[in-house]
Amino acid sequence: MSKALTEADIEDLAGHLVRLREAIGQAVVGQEEVVEQLLVALLAGGHCMLEGVPGLGKTLLVRTLGQALELEFRRVQFTPDLMPSDILGTEVLEEEHGTGHRSFRFQKGPVFTNLLLADELNRTPPRTQAALLEAMAERTVSYAGVTHRLPEPFFVLATQNPIEQGGTYPLPEAQLDRFLLQLRLDYPDEAEELAIVAQTTGASVAEVPRVMDAAAVLRLQALVREVHVGEELMAWIVRLVRASRPGDSAPEAVRSFVQWGAGPRAAQSLVLAAKARALLHGRLAATRDDVTALAAPVMRHRLLLSFAAEAGQVHADDVVAALLREVPAPGAAAG
Repeated sequence: MSKALTEADIEDLAGHLVRLREAIGQAVVGQEEVVEQLLVALLAGGHCMLEGVPGLGKTLLVRTLGQALELEFRRVQFTPDLMPSDILGTEVLEEEHGTGHRSFRFQKGPVFTNLLLADELNRTPPRTQAALLEAMAERTVSYAGVTHRLPEPFFVLATQNPIEQGGTYPLPEAQLDRFLLQLRLDYPDEAEELAIVAQTTGASVAEVPRVMDAAAVLRLQALVREVHVGEELMAWIVRLVRASRPGDSAPEAVRSFVQWGAGPRAAQSLVLAAKARALLHGRLAATRDDVTALAAPVMRHRLLLSFAAEAGQVHADDVVAALLREVPAPGAAAG
């Protein structure tokens, strides 16, 4: 997209995004930070891995997003016996009644949608995981030599259950790297939990207004690429990612607790996510605050921690916080 962003563009889009947040709030109580990060990933054209215990409203969140955006939503419960064809689709043999001629037709699977909730992705074998992740990366499905393009926009929210490890197949780090953000969904506070119980046990159901269509989402995704990131800010992002890799010049937290650091895709993801957050807040340029707010969701699933970290109960977010403290940032006016 060659046309530069203008203040008029920002005002128009900011209005759409404010209405989108309000629409989601009609059905989803609390979780403001998760909602913001979810919208950041959507605007940046990436996918999300969401981690949280059952019952925290992950399905409701994605379904509500689909309703507010007038996008098709599908949910797939991943199980140990799920096959790649159950996700991608398969060929079926059809016979014409008049001629008796038989031919194969590709029957599209649930991946052919706009918003896909891949529930408990770590409960399915690696072969099925890989099939979905290939579709996420390429935005296409190839079957019998024919390539089928997925709908646009195409957004996957995959969940993992952190408290149930029996019968699971954790995603390898190289596959986790395909997710733009990893989000953490926590328990609501007491007031939010009371509001959730009251809202979900009454006779009425919250109606979600439709505020945007697929064309508007695609326009927003294109505009994200036009958001400015200053040279100093981009250089800081690259330094943050490079500092996450163990070595003599790495921060102490990295040398002590990181076995394998984040790759170049982390820097790309952090730049795009910062641009999307800036647009979400109605700004023409990304700032240090955007990077700081998104550093953990971008990097936490891209760091392979050591046994020393596990023994010391050191988490990836702790390492990211140390990187933000110790890697020199540009001045307040930069970016």
